[in-house]
Amino acid sequence: MLAIFLKEFNSFFSSAIGFVVAGLFLLATGVLVWVLPGYFNIFDQGYANLTPFFEVLPWIFCVLIPAICMRSFSEEKKQGTLELLLTKPISVNQLIAGKFLGSFSLSVIALLPTAFYIISISALTAEGVQVDYGVIFSSYVGVLLLMCCFTSIGIFASCLTDNPLIAFVIGTFLSVLLYFGLEGVSSIPLWGSKLYTLEYFSLSHHFQSISRGILDSRDLIYFLSISLFFLVLTHLQLKSNLK
Repeated sequence: MLAIFLKEFNSFFSSAIGFVVAGLFLLATGVLVWVLPGYFNIFDQGYANLTPFFEVLPWIFCVLIPAICMRSFSEEKKQGTLELLLTKPISVNQLIAGKFLGSFSLSVIALLPTAFYIISISALTAEGVQVDYGVIFSSYVGVLLLMCCFTSIGIFASCLTDNPLIAFVIGTFLSVLLYFGLEGVSSIPLWGSKLYTLEYFSLSHHFQSISRGILDSRDLIYFLSISLFFLVLTHLQLKSNLK
């Protein structure tokens, strides 16, 4: 598994992909949160906190993480090396774990510089006003869990096709559906009493819960279950390729 992880991780930085991804992420968050006037701009909120930043992250990750993951298995299929990997003395689970951790680690590296936003917020806060670091901490935990889900979705999408672009489209569609789609559909009056049940299965419902500073075990279990679900689907798909 370690060899697969290192191969995946190094592939991002042996080319310009890793630097481009991290750069685009920081540029997008920086412009939306600090420069561009609008809902996500911290200065337009009238008070110093990182809520706009955490609200814009899902929009960016719905596109960014599928882009990171799109080549994980599709490129192996395209080059005909997937069958070779599956015949090596490593299990399918180890292969998936290595690919998953390689893609996830790049997302984490892109996120790390945003820790400077905490320093910026502290500097902007009026004297005598305390920054709620507990909410910030729990929000970052929520972001990491959300990244796990989007990465597992992206990995699954990548194993469905040998075309990275199609894998990107599938991964983005599933990510948007699970985060924004279910919540949007649940707001339609036709659903009546089923509204909360449908909303409960949306990623946004649980991410917003954690972002309020509440680390509820139900939210943690939900995120881990979604991640595991798509990794299991990936396992089943790869197993079918061996037949």
